[in-house]
Amino acid sequence: MSEYERFAEVYDQFMDEIPYENWCAGLTALLKKHHIEDGLVAELGCGTGTMTELLARAGYDMTGIDSSAEMLQQALMKRDESGLEILYLLQDMREFELYGTMRAIVAVCDTMNYLTDADDFITTLELVNNYLDPKGLFVFDLKTEHWYRDVLGDHTQAVSEEDAAYIWENNYDEETKINSYDLTIFEKGEDDRFDRFNEYHEQRAYSLNEIRTMAEAAGMDFVAAFDDYTENEARPDSERVLVVLRERGK
Repeated sequence: MSEYERFAEVYDQFMDEIPYENWCAGLTALLKKHHIEDGLVAELGCGTGTMTELLARAGYDMTGIDSSAEMLQQALMKRDESGLEILYLLQDMREFELYGTMRAIVAVCDTMNYLTDADDFITTLELVNNYLDPKGLFVFDLKTEHWYRDVLGDHTQAVSEEDAAYIWENNYDEETKINSYDLTIFEKGEDDRFDRFNEYHEQRAYSLNEIRTMAEAAGMDFVAAFDDYTENEARPDSERVLVVLRERGK
């Protein structure tokens, strides 16, 4: 089973601790600091559309891109309820196509960590650069090697709700810098019995030096890296960093 198929149905339920509103506040403050207060913005790996909708409410004309039809189905249901005008595209971020350029492109909640091959990372940056307005920004977060190695480690997480539960087993390979996730999900059916299904995910840690090198290879300028969604500079013990790259000129 590929990533985020059955998990899409319970994703929001299990990820309700993610501070999306705080992240949105940090993102919008950063964009406005660079004079991007409105206009076209795209989100890579938009998932169920939570951040996409928050940015739309903040005044941006949003396009959401994701490779999971199941996650986008959840996003479309949210859009139907909210009435927000958001364009959703079923596309792989390594091959995405837009109808024009954007003032900014964003990717949150470890989206870029899913690019476990450096060449794929550079390809994605090249596409982002192509679809940005002159001097447009690409803002994305990354979980750090410190997070995978020292915080998450090989721990197993288990969460139980009334209608669903999951067991999330982690394994981090320090040589490849890839963290593998074996996810077992139990979902309550109409007959009150729980169905079991499994998914497998991989994410890779990248250092800021690697990001700088890949940005250069993609023709982008490295602007800054922050500790999480704050205005503080990224530190060696940051668990999540927020990276800002700029379109250099096509």
